[in-house]
Amino acid sequence: MQLTSLTTHLNEGILTITINRPDKLNALNKTVIEELHTILDSFSKHPEMKAAIITGAGPKSFVAGADIAEFLELDAAGGAALAAKGQELVFSKIEASHKPIIAAVNGFALGGGCELAMACHFRIAAENARFGQPEVNLGLIPGYGGTQRLTQLIGKGKAMELMMTGAMINAAEALQLGLINYVTPAEELLPKANSLLQTIIQKAPLAIAEIIRLTNIAAIGDTNGLQEEINAFGRLFDTADAKEGATAFLEKRTPVFKGN
Repeated sequence: MQLTSLTTHLNEGILTITINRPDKLNALNKTVIEELHTILDSFSKHPEMKAAIITGAGPKSFVAGADIAEFLELDAAGGAALAAKGQELVFSKIEASHKPIIAAVNGFALGGGCELAMACHFRIAAENARFGQPEVNLGLIPGYGGTQRLTQLIGKGKAMELMMTGAMINAAEALQLGLINYVTPAEELLPKANSLLQTIIQKAPLAIAEIIRLTNIAAIGDTNGLQEEINAFGRLFDTADAKEGATAFLEKRTPVFKGN
């Protein structure tokens, strides 16, 4: 597929996916959703791609929401279909990825952009980042998981306030609320993202995949989470990576994990 709205770069196992519509502040539209799905599908299948960063082109915006012009043609059925397709093709796919995906937020992350960042396993942001769910200003609500993931990340009261007022928060407040993990100067954003992922991809891939899966279960309040953890803990003892990890620890050397 010839990409028109994204660029990609693979370096040392880390795939950087850049939403490349800076003239539109990298707003999401149908093409961006379809291209993100294609790239995420490829990412999930190729072993040389071990982790991913999602970011936006230019200094002003990560993703400044959806392309509002596409909303004018929608009725109730069309709106529901748009949300369902986006969740299936991109947002839920990111969240459930067995490989780590983090958001490097440069500038505005509003509406669908905030939701895209929240679907990632965690987020870091440049000092100029701004977050918000302003859909109420359009007579709408978040449709790509915002009501659920924002509440999971920052708690019910503050999530209610931000979605009902449509207010933006800066990177410092997002850090305080737990929406993001780090704030960096703009020029250090991608190096920090790469550094974090280089650390993560040295760990056992099967264990990382289980951490992602089980943490997602915990986030939605699944009452079987503890049993799922017990089962996964047991399964990992049958992996070569677990044997390698224990052996390397006893031999006082760095383990070499192979994902089996």
